[in-house]
Amino acid sequence: MIQVLPISSPADLDTAFAIRRTVFVEEQRVSAREEYDEYEESSRHFLARIDGVPGGTARWRRTSYGVKMERFAVLKEFRQQGVGKALVQAVLDDVFSQQPEPIESIYLHAQLSAMPLYAGFGFVPVGPMFEEAGIQHYKMVLPGSAYSKQ
Repeated sequence: MIQVLPISSPADLDTAFAIRRTVFVEEQRVSAREEYDEYEESSRHFLARIDGVPGGTARWRRTSYGVKMERFAVLKEFRQQGVGKALVQAVLDDVFSQQPEPIESIYLHAQLSAMPLYAGFGFVPVGPMFEEAGIQHYKMVLPGSAYSKQ
């Protein structure tokens, strides 16, 4: 069973950082300096547990462009089990529940391999491919009609 909840304790945040370190810094060779940024405190973080075991994380934050979803990471042993999908759904649900005013844009920077996951939620690529932390990405946005509250 996959359970995704907002992080509310320092211990869970440390667990999320450990997952990100494993996925981004160790596996993908992203510099730790690039991985951890000044937005950690202003972001809303999530932890996915699979049968009680922490296995994935994500966060979202407000920017001058709207809501940016980011730092989606799933440990290798939990990939291809629906954890990424559960994280995206939980983050989107939380964004809608936490934003009383209209959301001008919901967007993310998707690694090429993750684009199908986000496309499944209605995100579409915009603009050219770009490099971020040495990895190819596309900006993807959720069209307005896809995220209007119902």
